[in-house]
Amino acid sequence: MTDPAALDSNWWRGGVIYQIYPRSFQDSNADGIGDLPGITARMPYIASLGIDAIWISPFFTSPMKDFGYDVSDYCDVDPIFGTLADFDALIAAAQQHGVKVMIDVVLSHTSDRHPWFIKSREEPDGPMGDWYVWADAKPDGTAPNNWLSFFGGPAWQWDSNREQYYLHNFLSAQPDLNLHNTEVQDALLEVLRFWLDRGVRGFRMDTVNFLFADKALRDNPPLPPEERNSVLAPRVNPYNHQDHVYSKNQPETLEFLSKVRMLMEEYDATTTLGEIGDATEGLPLLGEYTRGTDRLHQCYAFEFLAAEPLVAGRVAEVLHELDRVASGGWAAWAFSNHDVMRHATRWGLTPAAQRLYATLMMCLPGSAVLYQGEELGLEEDALAYEDLQDPYGREFWPQYKGRDGCRTPMVWQADTQNAGFSEAAPWLPVGSENQSRAVDVQEADPGAQLHHYRRAIALRKAHPALRGGTISDVCAEGDVLHFRRSAGDETLFCAFNMSDTPSTHAFPDGAWDIVGQDVGSAAEAVDGGLHLGPWQVCLARRV
Repeated sequence: MTDPAALDSNWWRGGVIYQIYPRSFQDSNADGIGDLPGITARMPYIASLGIDAIWISPFFTSPMKDFGYDVSDYCDVDPIFGTLADFDALIAAAQQHGVKVMIDVVLSHTSDRHPWFIKSREEPDGPMGDWYVWADAKPDGTAPNNWLSFFGGPAWQWDSNREQYYLHNFLSAQPDLNLHNTEVQDALLEVLRFWLDRGVRGFRMDTVNFLFADKALRDNPPLPPEERNSVLAPRVNPYNHQDHVYSKNQPETLEFLSKVRMLMEEYDATTTLGEIGDATEGLPLLGEYTRGTDRLHQCYAFEFLAAEPLVAGRVAEVLHELDRVASGGWAAWAFSNHDVMRHATRWGLTPAAQRLYATLMMCLPGSAVLYQGEELGLEEDALAYEDLQDPYGREFWPQYKGRDGCRTPMVWQADTQNAGFSEAAPWLPVGSENQSRAVDVQEADPGAQLHHYRRAIALRKAHPALRGGTISDVCAEGDVLHFRRSAGDETLFCAFNMSDTPSTHAFPDGAWDIVGQDVGSAAEAVDGGLHLGPWQVCLARRV
């Protein structure tokens, strides 16, 4: 079925994507776990935000060792989330509301319970014998090389049946596929086709730079301490001690991505959003993976997901670096997601600061990705060790408490059991402070964060310069970030006071009209300069 709302093939350029973590969005059958019918039931709310698309985290058949990122059947829905018929109903509801559906695909690895891996393990000389990365032990029986797992420990697991090691960049229950085998590539492309034929408009491609490993399995060199970064891997994880030049980021990736792009071109108005899991090469890879018309459409950037406060100077630095190393590429920005602490907590933001960051997101070049509950100002929930579900958190507790705090259930109704998420005890507890930020409370309050997000998204859609224009004159002066966005005959001046201290700066020459007053945009002239109050924004259009 053709989606009338998807006729614009470039809808993704500057689009706003809303990430849904299905386990935690809405439970429809009282088992404490969110599901696909729950998402369908909440489609009117989703559409009311004004977003272009939803990205649904994995819902495929899975043992759930890593909550769906360990897939045992790429072409079916895990029973806890529903059925393929439920997915088709979700697609139909999304189309009726003008919302496109993107799904999260995990192509670098599967579950160890996937039939492909079972056959590969049991029949080394069979047709799937080399569908995974297998290697002999060193003469002393140790692993083939020094590669480390992102989740801690060696990246190799011994298999007594084959008397070989297999590679797992994540959990040992997540063996890595061997994409050097073109039959594996073809099988994965057929997986994408299966979902495109069901009406999917795009794919968020998990850990896209892990698709290939060095054929020679060479050792990774050490990474100097000053270059170690912990956006995703905590500092307690020795994974940060290596420069992963051989275990990921291989040149063959681009050849496979060109095949993905060719497939996508067979379908109307589709997009690919690659996740680059690399703390040191993220922006250069973003440019490399999205430049031109034969690679990914856009890539997910991690620069604004870091723990360090996102100050004016840092935003300017990232935008300048993006222009330097990824010119011609396309970034998708996020402040929060299912893998990092919610940014309201991570940066210690007041409600006023949260509103500024929401407006800033909608003024950045590239695409914008929001994480469910961000529009409500949800904060990280503090969980006790016994409530943890995330294997990453259990491994490194208490120095690192895992990802469960950002995955707690969505809050819909403040005065109902489990905040309206489920009639049963939810898989993760609902925090009492977040429950008070429920949708029903905010719908009744014109000044709530929810309404600000809606206005900020509408602002982006109303101005071509914000949605798809160029950016220039990026500058940070103290706590004030300012830049210009331009498209056609529209030029906007955007200034953000990213502090709780008033500031005065020069206003650009010429005639300008203030826009975006409904998101707090204002300008007050003081001695010929622009005065910005604490956490205040100025958006002006050149006349």
